[in-house]
Amino acid sequence: ALTDTGLSRRVALLFVKRFVDLIKVITAFTAAHTLTLALAVLQIVIMPPRLVEIGIAVTIMYVAAENLWVKNTRHRWMLTFGFGLVHGFGFANVLRELGLPSGGLARSLVSFNLGVEAGQIVIVGSLWPVLWWISRRSWSARFRIGLSVIIFLFGAAWFVERTFRLKFMPF
Repeated sequence: ALTDTGLSRRVALLFVKRFVDLIKVITAFTAAHTLTLALAVLQIVIMPPRLVEIGIAVTIMYVAAENLWVKNTRHRWMLTFGFGLVHGFGFANVLRELGLPSGGLARSLVSFNLGVEAGQIVIVGSLWPVLWWISRRSWSARFRIGLSVIIFLFGAAWFVERTFRLKFMPF
């Protein structure tokens, strides 16, 4: 399920220098996944779940790898918008697995989206102060690199698992 990668993706995206950049990232991701979630749930656009899962893994790997070489993260909101489109299809797949009621579809979509946003706010609200504090330490670059490598490896494992239909990750 999509939630397996939620925390790693959010942590990787939080490596921005300014709070305003963080707001742009969150807003771009929300707008994009809301759009594709609605399109997919309303069956206007249908994407194969396996390709969506592989795409999500690639987005995680890319952001983690980008953390290793990019110094200016002001563009990250644009990148996140594109990735949010992919993740919206993943959210739609989760909703399908849960079995959306045929009546009250709009209410179900809004409720699900509000739940996702509440989760993002809690995660970002908890992690941003910690990452800000870490960014002020002499070892912050090593921390960012180490955590980004771990996130990249997680994304790569997710990619291999989904691409080759293996099951070796514990969730």
